[in-house]
Amino acid sequence: MKIVGIIPARFASTRFPGKPLALIAGKPLLQHVVEQCQKAKSLSEIIVATDDTRIWEVAQNFCRVEMTRPEHPSGSDRIAEVCERCDCDAIVNIQGDEPLINPNVIDAVANALAQNEMSTAATRIKNPAELDNPNVVKVVVNAAGRALYFSRRTIPYLREAASGSTSEQLAAFAFLKHLGIYGYRRETLLRLVKFPVSPLENTEKLEQLRALENGIQIAVVQVDYDSIGVDLPDDVAKVEKIISHR
Repeated sequence: MKIVGIIPARFASTRFPGKPLALIAGKPLLQHVVEQCQKAKSLSEIIVATDDTRIWEVAQNFCRVEMTRPEHPSGSDRIAEVCERCDCDAIVNIQGDEPLINPNVIDAVANALAQNEMSTAATRIKNPAELDNPNVVKVVVNAAGRALYFSRRTIPYLREAASGSTSEQLAAFAFLKHLGIYGYRRETLLRLVKFPVSPLENTEKLEQLRALENGIQIAVVQVDYDSIGVDLPDDVAKVEKIISHR
């Protein structure tokens, strides 16, 4: 199976304009992401998908870049445009703001596509502050490891331990935090983006719910890794500190 990694990258960002080109330890943020992806064993090629010529000019120095239309509502729609003109069997969609993404996580998501048409990753929540944080998306899975539901709410509800502290609840159940990386078989992605925005997707603002609402099963690989993203300019220094320690 030929699998390519696609990184959607937009220049416009409400909280951090120009984020993909922000310098971290002397390199653009996007280059750090690409270099981590190149360490993955499962990907035959890395492609940056962007609608901005400033990103195109920089990214072409270290990987293949494809220009896309500017009006795409989500990253999945952006990579689907690239997928239509790409010779591949499957795609892994990697977030462009995770300069420390673990290549093993990429491989785990990619390898799950051998038996599933869509895949993603999750890790056990260990930080009590994340349990009730709506910016930390939770996922519950069935016995086969496929997603039952994703939510910004804390799921499941612990009826017998609900009155306990957050730490007690974390000890009582293995809550899973969704990591924003997706694998798709090519035909699955092209089919998915043709569906209209679904009611649950619109309510929770989680695009993966469109897949579940339309009967596409999502395999969830559980990994011992927690994403470290760059959301704000202040996050640059935090990542640089980690890189320097490595």
